[in-house]
Amino acid sequence: MRDERLFPLFQPLDALPGIGPKLKPVLERLVGGEAIWDLLLHMPERWLDRRPRDSFDDLIADEVATVRGEVHAVKAPYNERAPTRILLFDGSGFLTLTYFRADSRWLQAQFPVGKERIVSGKVTEWQGERQMSHPDFVMDPARGEFPPPVEPIYPLTAGLTNKRVHATAQAAVELVDAAWPEWIDPALKDRERWPGFKSALEWVHAPEEFDEAKIAAARKRLSYDEALARELSFARARTTRRSQSANSVPPQSEALNRLVKTLPYKPTDAQVRATKEIMADLGEPHPMRRMLQGDVGAGKTLVGAFAAVQAAEGGFQTAFMAPTEVLARQQYDTLDQLLSPLGYSVAVLTGRDKGKAREATLMGLADGSIQIVAGTHALFQEGVGFKRLAMVIVDEQHRFGVADRMKLMSKGKAPHMLVMSATPIPRTLAQTVHGDLDISILDEKPAGRQPVETRAIPDARIDDVISAVGRALQRGERAFWVCPRVDADDEDGSSAVARAAMLKDALQTDVGLVHGRLKGEEKDAALDAFRSGQTKILVATTVIEVGVDVPEATIMVIERAEGFGLAQLHQLRGRVGRGSEASYCLLLYRPPLTEMARERLDTLRRTEDGFEIAEADFKLRGPGDLLGKAQSGLVNYRLIDLPEDEGLIEIARKDAQLAIETADAITPDRADGLSLLSQLLSPDLRFSD
Repeated sequence: MRDERLFPLFQPLDALPGIGPKLKPVLERLVGGEAIWDLLLHMPERWLDRRPRDSFDDLIADEVATVRGEVHAVKAPYNERAPTRILLFDGSGFLTLTYFRADSRWLQAQFPVGKERIVSGKVTEWQGERQMSHPDFVMDPARGEFPPPVEPIYPLTAGLTNKRVHATAQAAVELVDAAWPEWIDPALKDRERWPGFKSALEWVHAPEEFDEAKIAAARKRLSYDEALARELSFARARTTRRSQSANSVPPQSEALNRLVKTLPYKPTDAQVRATKEIMADLGEPHPMRRMLQGDVGAGKTLVGAFAAVQAAEGGFQTAFMAPTEVLARQQYDTLDQLLSPLGYSVAVLTGRDKGKAREATLMGLADGSIQIVAGTHALFQEGVGFKRLAMVIVDEQHRFGVADRMKLMSKGKAPHMLVMSATPIPRTLAQTVHGDLDISILDEKPAGRQPVETRAIPDARIDDVISAVGRALQRGERAFWVCPRVDADDEDGSSAVARAAMLKDALQTDVGLVHGRLKGEEKDAALDAFRSGQTKILVATTVIEVGVDVPEATIMVIERAEGFGLAQLHQLRGRVGRGSEASYCLLLYRPPLTEMARERLDTLRRTEDGFEIAEADFKLRGPGDLLGKAQSGLVNYRLIDLPEDEGLIEIARKDAQLAIETADAITPDRADGLSLLSQLLSPDLRFSD
């Protein structure tokens, strides 16, 4: 139950003055919620200094300024396209105010000659004169009217003005009780010179003076509040999890060594390190929750296979869950090749499995004769039962919702869970994003992986690219050609369907085609033909972004590359360079490039390190786009500014852990405050059960 002291903040937005039935849905859309508290979490982008300047001589072009002067003259426009000009005089000089297509009667009323006015807006220069077009504020000092000394500037949406949002936020701040107990450790608050909670909200939404240091301190304090609330949730989840009972699966070094001896390569140090961490977790009597994060081609599936062997040797079952049929069947193929020769029973279950084959798989899972199964959402459907499910491995976890994961987890007794992601996140942010998970990172690639030479080529040279692909096919190599869409009425032929037809004609060879609209059997047939060499070139959309392993493929062409995200380009490039031959990624782009698109392509050409690429992507796009706010499983911060607040998160992590460990020693007031904070800002945990 929510503390009644918080009730005023969780009223609907139309409880605030001036918000009626028309503005309410617009404001809800802007702040991302229906409550007054959501409005308070809608932070300004910047703050404008509206304090009056001493004279017009202090004005600087392209700055926002507030000045006071006497109306000297109002000059009507000399034609309908010209502005009305108002001359203000302050004793030091003139400032021209310009209004285009303004109502003349309104202007006469606003600017009577000989009267003083205060105006605030952006100063510009035109023909050597200082001027201000359509000032933001026009006020009469004789009536005691003055603009706010500092004005927060908010992100807006159509139908709302900054003045409206600011006024509404000011009213919302008044509903916060200044008597709430403090939840921040007093020593930290004093050291950082942070204001109290309500005072911080006032400095952000309704500052009474322009003091950049105090505004910055208020914003930092609020960011820390969110970090502390999240870290408390994560710490509580870890503590709760350790109190739960799970099947302890002892380490099986001998069995793992047997698997290692069958490999044609030596596992990397990173794979060995991650496997040891997972082995230790599985041996604990409480459920494992671990993230295995690795770059493209870092060998996550092998680490998952080691974990599955440990579970199988202990008499338990493992379920690998993948988001697509293509990835699930690729996983099955890899696991089958690795583990079946050693006597382990491996199966696959997807939505397309029907009839007797499906029944046999369901029976094998129910009686325990199938030890390891790879599959899609089909794994957690009704009618699918396991005898002794002890571990769930979720690949590309961000593509699954919480409910999906929990359904599969319910098939066993508090199963251990390993989530795997090939989407690199900056190292400094990994623990921040996945705060309720322990993390293992694969930062090496297996020996023998070839570097991929990456080139950016304007699409005017597409004929040269086609010729180069043709020569590679004649040498026995294979090529991917990725298009941005399946089919469209496009003049440039860059859809997958059109490009496949064009390449078939140009190269006089069979061309495979894979996209999301094909049935599962059709996708598998096209991929199998490409893997076997029956077709040497595969045209596809981004459905081949993960899970397609064809060592003979040496060329990756990505058409209209400027439209793809940096992480996605890196994932696609990872489909080549898996064999012993030199490999190439050709980024076909349409000029002119935006500055951001150029930076993306340059970054891809410069490095193959997925974590370095993630850092670059983070700097280019920020956390919202990088982490994907719409993706389930990833953090959506409201107040924290990553990576600027990274240091605060680390402090909050230690403070939260200490608060949990020393809960009995915390003063009643601070315990009460921490409870309020958790109700205000705690996230919905994504992996805890």
